[in-house]
Amino acid sequence: MAIELDKGIRKEAIESIERYFATHMEEPIGNLQADALLGFFIDEIGPSIYNKAVQDVQERLQQRIMEIDLEVHEEEFGYWQKYKRRR
Repeated sequence: MAIELDKGIRKEAIESIERYFATHMEEPIGNLQADALLGFFIDEIGPSIYNKAVQDVQERLQQRIMEIDLEVHEEEFGYWQKYKRRR
C-alpha cells in the first residue's frame, strides 16, 4: 500500500523542511529538493511509521474487545435475586 499525503499536507511538510534547513543547516534547501527529501522519507521510513501505528491500533482494539464483557455483561437468572430485594 503506497502512502500518499494530501496536497495541502504535502505542501505544509515541504515548507516545514525548507524552514528546518533555513534554521538549522548551513545551506537552505530548495523546494524541489525538499519535495524529493520528503518523498524519500515517505517511501523509506513511512511504512515503518504506518506499520507501528497499525500495530498500536490493533493492540488498543484488542484491549477494548477484552474489556467489552465488563461493559455489557448481564447477570443471568437474576430474577430471584431482584425478588428477594423487593421483599
